[in-house]
Amino acid sequence: MINKLIVILFFLSFGAFAQENFIKHKISQGDNLTVIAKKYGVKAKDIADANPNAPKILKLNSTLLIPNKNKQTAVSKSNSVAENTNSTGSHEVLQKETLWGISKKYNVSVDDLKKANPLLETEGLKIGQLITIPSNISVENEKPAETAVVSTDVELFREVKPKETKYGISKEYGITVAELERQNPSIKGKVPVGYLLTIKVSKEKADAIQAAKDAQEAKNDVANNTSSQIAENTAPEIKKDSTYVRTPGNYSELIDQLIVNATGNIGTRYRSGGTTKAGFDCSGLMFCTFNNFDIKLPRSSIEQSRIGTKVTSDDAQKGDLIFFKTNGRRQINHVGMVVEVLDGEIKFVHSSTHGGVMISSTKEPYYTRAFSQVNRVLN
Repeated sequence: MINKLIVILFFLSFGAFAQENFIKHKISQGDNLTVIAKKYGVKAKDIADANPNAPKILKLNSTLLIPNKNKQTAVSKSNSVAENTNSTGSHEVLQKETLWGISKKYNVSVDDLKKANPLLETEGLKIGQLITIPSNISVENEKPAETAVVSTDVELFREVKPKETKYGISKEYGITVAELERQNPSIKGKVPVGYLLTIKVSKEKADAIQAAKDAQEAKNDVANNTSSQIAENTAPEIKKDSTYVRTPGNYSELIDQLIVNATGNIGTRYRSGGTTKAGFDCSGLMFCTFNNFDIKLPRSSIEQSRIGTKVTSDDAQKGDLIFFKTNGRRQINHVGMVVEVLDGEIKFVHSSTHGGVMISSTKEPYYTRAFSQVNRVLN
């Protein structure tokens, strides 16, 4: 009886201590693991390990446990586990299942599934196939560190263009040259062309900068559309006789592969005009994703909104393009791709100015207000 009481007291005291090693973070708009990790000065993997049951798509207003680097691990050496252990399971592939769906079910990445099952790269999924599900469990001793400070500033990235100066860039972001140099210690001399600056500003200032960018992109869209109408009287569209031909049986698979391809870029930073792993803007992510499957989309969000068939939000399906008019704009200036529709909520992958490539929801107030339309570009 005494032994049982000792064991119970040990687990109660261990559980109370474990809670001190974590900070609770409430998910807000624009959050993803990369953004949250930067805020608290920890690794995204540490957050994922601390929340093994958290969904891949972070839900707004849900809570994550963030490792508190200020607390030392108090577990004695006799009770500590210093080795990483790998455990594996298996899964039998059912009809209509995809790698994306299986990865969500087991809370692993698509890349990890492919590494554990090399034949998937060449042969793909087959009904009845038994695939290995990897799971990595690691327990590490935490090192003492300074108390994490939660910052309300937004971290932006800015590529230096030809003939630009530190003075001009600092003025654009409302900071001093000294502050710009403090945030980027390696630019004490002349700032090199192509250098990627990290600039922290208030959320209000970041919103104002984004509004200015949106206005400029809208002007560019109008100019590009005018030029294309002069060159060609018909609007761009996906032709039925496209070089990329899929039978009806593979249609669902194509959509799932598009989603896997787009979500594989989650965490990639936002870059105006970007269409590569170095950075994407919203329409660049869609352009690149569909182009990987030989489906040619127009380059800008407003041009992409003119192709395919408009459907109501209630009829939205995975693979549809979803469009927004952000920051009070009068015309479409943002695009994403639907990855999940459930109970009137549409989740979509897109490249956000504040968070890079991420998954957001139409239930978030910002996107509820900005929603414009849904287009089905695959028929």
